[in-house]
Formats: sequence, structure tokens, C-alpha cells
Amino acid sequence: MPNLDEYATHSPFSDPGPSAGLLDGLSTQTDAVQEAARNAIIHYRGSADALYDGQDADVDLRWLSEILRVAQERSTAPLSQARPPGEQVAGCCRDHALFAISVLRQHGIPARSRVGFAAYFQPGFHHDHVVGERWDGTRWVRFEITNGNVSFDGRDMATGLGAPFETAAEVWLAHRAGADVSSYGVDPSLPHLCGPSFVRGYVVEELAHRQRDELLLWDVWGDTVPDNPLPDAELDALADEIAALLVAADAGDETAEKELAERYASDPRLHPHDVVTLSPVGRVGDTDLDARVTRWR
Repeated sequence: MPNLDEYATHSPFSDPGPSAGLLDGLSTQTDAVQEAARNAIIHYRGSADALYDGQDADVDLRWLSEILRVAQERSTAPLSQARPPGEQVAGCCRDHALFAISVLRQHGIPARSRVGFAAYFQPGFHHDHVVGERWDGTRWVRFEITNGNVSFDGRDMATGLGAPFETAAEVWLAHRAGADVSSYGVDPSLPHLCGPSFVRGYVVEELAHRQRDELLLWDVWGDTVPDNPLPDAELDALADEIAALLVAADAGDETAEKELAERYASDPRLHPHDVVTLSPVGRVGDTDLDARVTRWR
């Protein structure tokens, strides 16, 4: 299972590669990390009107090394400086989180990304979202990255069901206990990407990120593939088990943490080998994670 030493080192996704020097000079203070992430990456939907034609294709740059390569091609300014939209990389919350945890890992600080739903973007709706966590020496401190105008302390967020950000596991277990999760998803204008089945898929996404596989939010594999032949009852039961383990692990249960790692490594319904990328820019591809190649259909 990932330990603090592993969370302090790069995953294949967070590794900055040849652009590591860009991160070496950045401050690891949370405010500075948040600012640098937003300097480098502009949200492809939230700032769609500011993008040039075709810039939104950046959202499929899954490796931080590629994100930084493109950022450097567009501007040689340090990432601590604000950039105009055309010099930023179009991405989403996952990319902001990947950037942030990469900065921290580059400086030897344990960090990880968390997948769930945020209630602070639009009243009455809970948008799918990714935030960061950093180890402060005694506990995991959760922090917001994408939204710089929150009404709470975005450097040390409250946790648990009912907090501004809830993990996918927490939301799934609440649903199974009778809660209405119809307002949890991508956007209220996209009802097919909201509700119980969507939350269920994000439980697996949350597990992947916890295991240092910081996949794109539109990657599908195993039990998350839309045309999965497994019956809903089996998929629900699997999500029940994984969500319960995730919540227990968050509470400090080391046995649950170990079981998550073992299940992730051995269960083909959970572990991504090859993934299908259902890009929000309207293309579908088959991604070989080992070869780092996506073949667009």
C-alpha cells in the first residue's frame, strides 16, 4: 500500500520529467502552490470563452510532464507569474490537483489527490471535483486548488460527509443509506452524468487516485466502462465494499488501507491496465498506460 515515503515521490502521472526544474524553484506553501497551479492551467469549461480555437484539446494531456512541456512552449515565464489564457494549458480540477501534488512531491512532501464532489461551485449542485491533500507531519490536510474564491479556508478544508467537498466513497455510502444523490455529477445540464451510477464509478476513480494512479476523470476501465456486462447488483456490492474501506482508511484503519491496495492490485474490475478515454472534446481513444499512448478512434 502507498506509504508516506511513496506519496512523497512521483507517480508516473505526477513526474515532471525534463521540466522538473520549473518546480524546483516554486514555494511549497499552500497559497503559492494554488496560485502556480492556476497560473499554469486554465479550466477548459469554466473559462471556455477565453480559450483560442482548439485549446480545449489540452484536457487530454494526462502526464504532468506533457502539461509542463506545453506550458513551456507557450511561455518561458516562471510559473509563479500569472499568464494570459492563450499561454496557459487548458485543463480541469484533476490537472490543477496533479500539478499541486507534483510540486509538493518534487520537494519531498507527501501529497495525494482526492476524488469526490464539491458543493461550492453552484448552489444546489455538487460538481465532480478533485482536490489535494498534503501531509503536515501529523495528519492529511485537504486543500482546494481550482477555485480561489471559496467562503471557507481552502488551505485546510473540513472533511467528512456534509463538508464542502465530499469524497466519492462518502457520497456512495450516503446514497446506499437512502440519501438523494441526483444533484451529484458533472453538471445539472447533463443528467446522464449525474446520480447513483455516476457516483458509483467515481468510487473506483477515487481508489485509483489513492493508489497513485491519477487518471483523467473521463477515463473508464474495469467496472466503470459504460457497456459493462456485469449486473448492477454486483457493481453496487463492489462499490459498497470499496467505499467502506476508503472511509475506514481515512479514519486511520491500516487494515483497510492494506486491503484497498491488495484489492486494487488483484481485482481486474478495479485496476486499470488499458483504459478507454471518453474525452469531453468529443473523441474516444484507447490508452495504453504503460506505453503512454492513446490511439484515437
